[in-house]
Amino acid sequence: MERSGSVLMQRYEIGKLLGQGTFAKVYHARNLINGLNVAIKVIDKEKVLRVGMIDQIKREISVMRLIRHPHVVELYEVMASKSKIYVVMEYVKGGELFDKVSKGKLKHDEARRYFQQLISAVDYCHSRGVCHRDLKPENLLLDENGNLKISDFGLSALAETKHQDGLLHTTCGTPAYVAPEVIHRKGYDGMKADIWSCGVILYVLLAGYLPFRDPNLIEMYKKIGKADFKFPNWFASDVRRLLSKILDPNPKSRISIAKIMESSWFKKGLEKPIVTDTDKQELTPLDADGVFGACENNDHVDLLKPRNNLNAFDIISFSSGFDLSGLFEEKEKKKEIRFTANKPASIIISKFEEICKCIGLKLKKKDGGLFKLEGLKEGRKGHLGIDAEIFEITPMFHLVELKKSNGDTLEYQKLLKDNVRPSLKDIVWSWQGEQPQQLQHGMVQKEEQPSS
Repeated sequence: MERSGSVLMQRYEIGKLLGQGTFAKVYHARNLINGLNVAIKVIDKEKVLRVGMIDQIKREISVMRLIRHPHVVELYEVMASKSKIYVVMEYVKGGELFDKVSKGKLKHDEARRYFQQLISAVDYCHSRGVCHRDLKPENLLLDENGNLKISDFGLSALAETKHQDGLLHTTCGTPAYVAPEVIHRKGYDGMKADIWSCGVILYVLLAGYLPFRDPNLIEMYKKIGKADFKFPNWFASDVRRLLSKILDPNPKSRISIAKIMESSWFKKGLEKPIVTDTDKQELTPLDADGVFGACENNDHVDLLKPRNNLNAFDIISFSSGFDLSGLFEEKEKKKEIRFTANKPASIIISKFEEICKCIGLKLKKKDGGLFKLEGLKEGRKGHLGIDAEIFEITPMFHLVELKKSNGDTLEYQKLLKDNVRPSLKDIVWSWQGEQPQQLQHGMVQKEEQPSS
């Protein structure tokens, strides 16, 4: 088990824990050979295998090798032991851009500089056939010089993952930043969707809050679908024109990155980054299957030689992936709860149907993984209503969000505590902010010490 002061692979001294999610932990570490500070993401192979995310990880390892850009977090090497995958990446110690903007809107020139760096990095990713699909301030880090670095490519997609119609069909991303066509679930161009997310980020940087806000997730989706937002009075006319073209609900007429870069507002004070041409470089062969196959019979496998200094992507981001950025909301605190389930969507819905029969609620199904639980008993604020939505991460792994849409809050909380949570215990992998149930019953084992 990784702990502060321990040595990994005879070359990294493990430091403090920087963060953790359902599938991985991130540690600060120091390279014992050159003294370089790094961040090491430790992914639990068994958990990833159990929820059917093997192909996802393999694809992400392939994506890692495609990008080298000064505004994308850099990968140093990827290694594996029998039970863990180790992703050694650039240590970006300036924190998240989200932390900065959560304190209020940024100055105009500062917001433009971050946006210029973001667009430069996204444009390069697109030129390599990579769509991020989860761009938001939480996934934008700042280095010690205040430069932006994109991280968390856990939901990224390669061009070859498109269907025959040339479109992507997986609904993913964070609701407040997701493009209308993604919500409609009829197939979408991942690059166009990334441009929309960049527009939402620019709005947030300049305004200090989200353009599409509503305590009800479904109502917020409606606003996104219609591009129903207003500009604060301090937005200049030129940035209003640009944002109107970026936040165009029609992806076919939405402005391209090339056109964004040609706009007079964007070009003001622009500093073009120096991008390394990797097309002419011979990359070290990498067998992505080795992450799950070859290393099963070896104590330690180097999957990527450190000499290449390729770009890194934060492999797993699902634990924080559906955050509605509550720090931006001006009204009451959100009351939604979320849980993950390693079951098909049909079983999850069947479970809710059973719950409704037992406690006297009605379940109304809607399109696209949405359904509603309605109470028959009248309370202080009318009939109790609960909106629910299922997000597919893999066919056997889903995130479910529940939120009170009507009725008394205390009645809603009591229903969750006494009826809903106990009834869902057989299908829940983990509730938001809690350890997965499977890990609470003696499944944490002592990590083997990999040899060199």
